Amino acid sequence: MIIHTTISVSGRVQGVGFRYSARQFAQSIGLKGTVRNERDGSVTVEAEGSQEQIQLMIGWCQRGPARAMVESVRYFSAPVEGFTSFEIR
Repeated sequence: MIIHTTISVSGRVQGVGFRYSARQFAQSIGLKGTVRNERDGSVTVEAEGSQEQIQLMIGWCQRGPARAMVESVRYFSAPVEGFTSFEIR
């Protein structure tokens, strides 16, 4: 079953390759969705996949790429949008 989860990541997550690394990780585990920077300095991931894939992505977001300093990760379910790839926005 495909589910949709919105993940909000705060901390030093912009300017450290977070979006590119998130896309690479998401593609490696078969997730679909998007990742984007927010005006408040956070990053939002919209992810669609299995529960297991979503949990892997949440775990990755709690660490992020090497130069990131993740302070908090919040996530919640949302309606499935039917993404066909994983893109940076």
